[in-house]
Amino acid sequence: MKFAAFLLLPLLALGAGCVSQSAYNQQVAENQQLAYMNSVYQELNTALAAQVAADQVEIQQLQDQLQVTLVNEILFSEGGYELHAEGRKTLDRIIPALQQAQGKYIVIQGFTDDLRILEPLASRFPTNWDLAAGRAISVVRYLAENGIDPTMLAAVSFGQYHPVAPNDTPEGRAQNRRIEIDIQDQMP
Repeated sequence: MKFAAFLLLPLLALGAGCVSQSAYNQQVAENQQLAYMNSVYQELNTALAAQVAADQVEIQQLQDQLQVTLVNEILFSEGGYELHAEGRKTLDRIIPALQQAQGKYIVIQGFTDDLRILEPLASRFPTNWDLAAGRAISVVRYLAENGIDPTMLAAVSFGQYHPVAPNDTPEGRAQNRRIEIDIQDQMP
């Protein structure tokens, strides 16, 4: 009996250290995913270093996605929805990293402040939701025209409903007018 207990203890200890092949494969895939996201994060940081330093761009690596936040003025003129020349140059810096995002969805999210839209823009975009959508679509269209797989792109509008700062100051409103580019495994 003592001999059986003596053999059982090492066998239990050995079994506790083993993992199934599927658990091992999942861990390997997660490590590869993390290494890939780290690589894209580093490339984005290098490409946008000047804009990050000027607080025009913020890059965050979240659990299973990357998020690039661009202040509105870097892409669009005040109250506008079409990319200006500097906005196109900024996106051109991002495109090589996005092209590496094989099998990833790229979701462009538009946000605005809560100020009412004035004419002549109001005739085209009656609400902030519409304006945020127009801006997100402009970015999606530009990315698709410049080599990003359109089946992996989406435009989403949040309008004024997800502010990151109070809308009662010009600085707060400027922070709320933004585009976020999320690189993720699944569509939201």
